[in-house]
Amino acid sequence: MNNDINIKLKDKVFNAHYGVRDWLFQRITAVIMIIYTIILLFFVLTTNDFSYENWSNLFKYKWFKIISFSALICLFYHAWVGMRDIFMDYVKSVIIRLILYTFSIIWLINCTNWAIQILWRI
Repeated sequence: MNNDINIKLKDKVFNAHYGVRDWLFQRITAVIMIIYTIILLFFVLTTNDFSYENWSNLFKYKWFKIISFSALICLFYHAWVGMRDIFMDYVKSVIIRLILYTFSIIWLINCTNWAIQILWRI
């Protein structure tokens, strides 16, 4: 009985049981990032005198900071799902996979914190 619990726990933590939900979230985050990219491209292409000052002024609006931060969160989640799937598919050792998961999560959390600092400093 105890062995069955260990196998179920191992399957739940280390194997793919996320399926459609993560696939759908990854597609939604991709669409959000595409929309954000289109907004940025529109700004860059329609601004006659594109300079650092214009770029900086765009980020002075709180609504644009929120949109930018949302796009970055989508990017980090999208990256996490992709890296996790690659690790599940190609890294067979559970210990190495867990180490890679841990480093990836720490790296993505640090990137998120850095993005917050950059966006709200402008």
